[in-house]
Amino acid sequence: MSSPPPAVIDIEASGFGRGSYPIEVGTVPEDGTSFCCLVRPEPEWRHWDKTAEAVHGINRNILLERGLPVSEVAQKLNEVLGRRVVYSDGWGVDRSWLALFFDCADPPQTFRLESIRALLDEEQTARRRVAPRYQLVPQDQLYHT
Repeated sequence: MSSPPPAVIDIEASGFGRGSYPIEVGTVPEDGTSFCCLVRPEPEWRHWDKTAEAVHGINRNILLERGLPVSEVAQKLNEVLGRRVVYSDGWGVDRSWLALFFDCADPPQTFRLESIRALLDEEQTARRRVAPRYQLVPQDQLYHT
């Protein structure tokens, strides 16, 4: 009997560097359910990178119209993920975006973020095999209304 797949999380952001912030968060726990939503930027989150927008296809106006408040998204992530370990293929940047995110939210983060590389064995790591990206939600269901 095989073990269930690991819980994963993916974050899209307003840019690639300093001043960027999370704009979409999606996660799939071990049971295969999913949660994905847009995040309404906090008033002080102003950085916007058109190159990042070209990658993720989400514009700032959509976030302002359909994004959920940071505290609501944080609460939902904590409900869905609890105290489990969640894996990310972009651990370095996702870690800093989650820190910013939960710093602005009411509840503290309850789950722990780890690099998806922690799941690879020595051979896979040596070959620098990259885990496949997960499609968390069909594109037509992306935006919260």
